[in-house]
Amino acid sequence: MQTKPYLTLAEVKTIAAAAEAEALRNNWAVTIAIVDDGGHLLWLQRLDGAPPVSSHIAPKKANTAAVGRRESKVYEDVINNGRMSFLSAPYLEGMLEGGVPVIVDGHVIGAVGVSGVKSDQDAQIAKAGIAALGA
Repeated sequence: MQTKPYLTLAEVKTIAAAAEAEALRNNWAVTIAIVDDGGHLLWLQRLDGAPPVSSHIAPKKANTAAVGRRESKVYEDVINNGRMSFLSAPYLEGMLEGGVPVIVDGHVIGAVGVSGVKSDQDAQIAKAGIAALGA
């Protein structure tokens, strides 16, 4: 039987703290969501001043990256390149840049989704959080 790594609460807190630090360093008010490999919410943090809607968007971006096994930007690019029918893909509601999978030893073990600033800045925050794992 194969085994795979998974996100512990301590690792989730490490990701969240590093993502928050990146956001605060840039004065960006965002919501940070972290999910497991099945897209189930493990962490949701809305920084002061973040738009209320970001608390709905960030988890959807994270879910899309986790269950899709790739950055949510991939789906945004597919749609922007004309494949509009992809909007009907089941369980993928956050097809905007800012959802990044957490990959350890080739396994997607979760994802981080960020919402509240420009999409590339959302992704920057998510990647800073993941980088704190050192994986």
